[in-house]
Amino acid sequence: MAIILNIETATRNCSVSIANDGKTLVCKEIAEQHFSHAEKLHLFIDEICKESNITLKELSAVAVSQGPGSYTGLRIGVSAAKGFCFALSIPLIAVDTLLLLARKVTIQQGVIIPMIDARRMEAYTACFDSKYLKIRNTEAEIVDANSYQEMEGPIHLVGDGAIKFQPILTAAKFHFYPEIEFPSANEMSAISFEKYENKDFVDLAYFEPFYLKDFVLNR
Repeated sequence: MAIILNIETATRNCSVSIANDGKTLVCKEIAEQHFSHAEKLHLFIDEICKESNITLKELSAVAVSQGPGSYTGLRIGVSAAKGFCFALSIPLIAVDTLLLLARKVTIQQGVIIPMIDARRMEAYTACFDSKYLKIRNTEAEIVDANSYQEMEGPIHLVGDGAIKFQPILTAAKFHFYPEIEFPSANEMSAISFEKYENKDFVDLAYFEPFYLKDFVLNR
């Protein structure tokens, strides 16, 4: 039995779940316009532990969304995950944020392009096939009306970045899911369990989030 705490804070969605052998027991999340991760994360963790009747000492591992995404959100999530792992002497699992977003939609054909808004005309993107295998690397991409012209077949776009660019990506091959804005710790459950089974852990001391872009302080 593997009990895993999943933490997803890469976007405005502050999301946590507890899973047993890949099945989510309790998930709690909130997406607010102004990031509230610092205030809500540990409160949510305490609440899901109580609701699932699981104590932190029973955890087998902690999984965290590794990015790309918000610099501040990723720092908060990774710092919390590392703290639990150090204190409990359990492994840390890192999960691709864009994969989490892609896993929120099921397709039969075509590709899935999860898009996280990176401000201005940019989005953090990758490309996955119908089995969620990554077929194009993660990048910070400038999106315009000519994007993805070389790709054939249905293109399924998810995330707050996809919603942002829907007005300019108007070809019939583009399919949008406006109800899917953010990645969630709920989808982390199956992925983190598979990584746990394969002992796919990251180095607790040296792991850093995948920021993709340098942090820039707005002045």
